[in-house]
Amino acid sequence: MSFIIYDITFLVLFTLLVALFLYTRKHNLKREGLLYLYRTKFGLHLIEWTSKKYARILRPLQYVVIASGYLLMAGMIWLLVKLSYSYMTSPSLAQQLRVPVLTPLIPYIDRLFAVDFLPPFYFTYWIIIIAIIAIPHEFAHGIFARLNKIKIHSTGFGFLGPFLAAFVEQDEKQMKKAKKFDQLAVLAAGTFANIVMTIFFAIILWIFTVSVFVPAGVYFNTYATTTIATEDIQTINGLPLNEAQGFLNSTNETLIFLKTNTTRYSASPVHIAQTLNEQRPAILVYEDTPALNTRLRGAIVYVDNKSIASYDELRTILLSHTPYDNITITTKDKQGAEQHFHITLAEREGKPYLGIGVIPLQARGVRGFVYKFITSARDPMIYYESRLGDFGIFVYDLLWWIVVINISVALCNMLPVGIFDGGRFFYLTVWGITGNEKAGMRAFQISTWVILALITLLMIKWVFVIF
Repeated sequence: MSFIIYDITFLVLFTLLVALFLYTRKHNLKREGLLYLYRTKFGLHLIEWTSKKYARILRPLQYVVIASGYLLMAGMIWLLVKLSYSYMTSPSLAQQLRVPVLTPLIPYIDRLFAVDFLPPFYFTYWIIIIAIIAIPHEFAHGIFARLNKIKIHSTGFGFLGPFLAAFVEQDEKQMKKAKKFDQLAVLAAGTFANIVMTIFFAIILWIFTVSVFVPAGVYFNTYATTTIATEDIQTINGLPLNEAQGFLNSTNETLIFLKTNTTRYSASPVHIAQTLNEQRPAILVYEDTPALNTRLRGAIVYVDNKSIASYDELRTILLSHTPYDNITITTKDKQGAEQHFHITLAEREGKPYLGIGVIPLQARGVRGFVYKFITSARDPMIYYESRLGDFGIFVYDLLWWIVVINISVALCNMLPVGIFDGGRFFYLTVWGITGNEKAGMRAFQISTWVILALITLLMIKWVFVIF
């Protein structure tokens, strides 16, 4: 039985249990907007004990916490500006991503927007991840609040149907009267906790991947390419150049053929149209190869029933043939479904030729470090199979989501926008720099409206592109 059946059953049971819980404890509930808040004293003793027991460590740690807040805020603003520029100027990015810029974290988001670059996001994942994100985040706020003598009234959960969130309720009057440094530490503590959890689960993900997954195939991300002079193009899909423009604008084909005097090539209609419209002197095209002609795709796992676990093995098996030999290549898609391709090898410099390639990902700085960390456990161009079967894939996807969502929450929560911790953090910072509270409030309001306006523009672009 598909895990989705179990997951949906769990969703229904969880919703019923939440409804029963709310009904039997309605005297502890308070409605605020669309949310129902359930206040308790759970965890208050732990918060108090931690803040006192480790005060000598936590006090100097506040400098690191605040510094992380500024780094996250700067990083998120940079990412938002870069994404916005790419999103608004690219003719295809919104269509490729499909997921709207402003998307609530909901189960089955991968199916809702029909994207294949995200792993499944089950309701079971959602419940586990909410706990891993919210509890450390809120308790960190509480611990640093008590460290700075700010009273905590209660802890609890907020309910919106089956969806829930955790909270720690501090004394707002004492918070506002606290020193700016103390307030900054309390505000940034939650995102700092998310960063700690990101690092912790990234290490677990790395260990799990190395232990459980073994190479079982190879991916490729391009067919063989070459560059030709634009003036050498004679026909496009059999049409002369002066008749091809209408075809290029109307076709839904991913790749189409173009010919020079002696050779046939392929390229996307959009790429060809841009090259002709901008009168570029040259164009990058796909060569006429066996891989392209058969539309070879997926991870190559077998060649003539011989297993492939590396590019060296693939290269050795291909070179054991002669040009124009007939071979059968078996591939697997991301869901593990097999597909068989019957291919006649071509000839290149006297050797058998398939016509595939790999474009390596180039990344520097922080991205380069993260990429090297990830690829040291699992090369993205290698297809892996789990020693634990579907359970191994289930756990891997869960750990992947935990890491991605933890860092995403940490970044987004430090945006200088009113609803996030970053909004008040920014307001206090400007106030502290200028010595003028009104200047801080004005800067906070401006940043909030600018970012909301930018996100609105991105959403409008998404609506027009998708619909």
